[in-house]
Amino acid sequence: MFTRKFPKIESINNPEYWKKALLSHKSTIEQAIENLNTTALQIILVVEDNEKFLGTISDGDIRRGLLKGLSLSSSILELVNLTPLTVSTSVNREEVMNLMALKKVHQIPIVNEGNQLKGLYLWDAICHPPVRKNWMVIMAGGFGSRLYPHTESCPKPMVLVGNKPMLEHIIDRAKTEGFHQFIITVHYLGHQIEEYFGDGEKFGVSIEYIREASPLGTAGALSLIGESPNAPIVVTNGDVITGIKYGDFLDFHVHNKATATMAIRLHEWQNPYGVVNVNGTDIVGFEEKPISRSYINAGVYVLSPEALALLPRNTACDMPSLFMSLMNESKSIAAYPIHETWMDIGRPSDLVIANDLYE
Repeated sequence: MFTRKFPKIESINNPEYWKKALLSHKSTIEQAIENLNTTALQIILVVEDNEKFLGTISDGDIRRGLLKGLSLSSSILELVNLTPLTVSTSVNREEVMNLMALKKVHQIPIVNEGNQLKGLYLWDAICHPPVRKNWMVIMAGGFGSRLYPHTESCPKPMVLVGNKPMLEHIIDRAKTEGFHQFIITVHYLGHQIEEYFGDGEKFGVSIEYIREASPLGTAGALSLIGESPNAPIVVTNGDVITGIKYGDFLDFHVHNKATATMAIRLHEWQNPYGVVNVNGTDIVGFEEKPISRSYINAGVYVLSPEALALLPRNTACDMPSLFMSLMNESKSIAAYPIHETWMDIGRPSDLVIANDLYE
């Protein structure tokens, strides 16, 4: 279905990538220069005999050392920065980008609690995340009845949020996560979506369309994908605006070897009244405006190819029904709790809130 090619970008956590920068503390400045020239990573990660992280050396460190009179045969211990900026393995890419911008650095080693090296963040690499070959499917065929009158002559995913269609927000965010191959399912006023996005070239992505002759629910249209995917796909409702990291979500699914994964979000609701607990005619307790907590379906999913195989072709089906079918087949299904911003823009009041947030 897709023929567009994108360049491969190596993972910053791939040992074959960052371990090239490792150098023993017993090395010389000459060996350090050779390492910098060979790796082109602009940093040396100095380790002790037990591979425990000691510090870093940059090109500037070497130049300053030579100006002070050090020779090529001098020990790199004369140059090593013993207190470099590092991050733990729990820090995410966005936080690292902010830290790099604040500190004006282009490389940050990743270390664990035992000060063992686990990776290397490079500015150029994290600004251009690895290209994902996985398809992303956006379900955009609904009527948007609850959002009337905004959807009277406009498909719901094309309603503007912050002067840009909801659908464009989704594509833009997914693109920053390395996704470039999209399928959009359309039905109600679908021609408006196709006319706006076309084949995706002007947005720097590739877009194909599935045209529903009749509404097929939040999962049924996936049965019309012409070419069976050979890797998990990300699926999102076209009216969900969220700060979820689609790439992390996909990685979670793969790591857990799930057949299907559903993003879920904690929903809290406070009862406006004091609750009286009774046992027969006896009052046994009181709760003043208790808060109920439950997880809700966030409308974003990852599905492996075998999950799609359970969908009958061109038959209406919703995602919960698909997940129930997978459960009945004893397939592994997982939940991915999200804490990021999330809005299901289903009502006019939701649209007002979303526009206020973007402003």
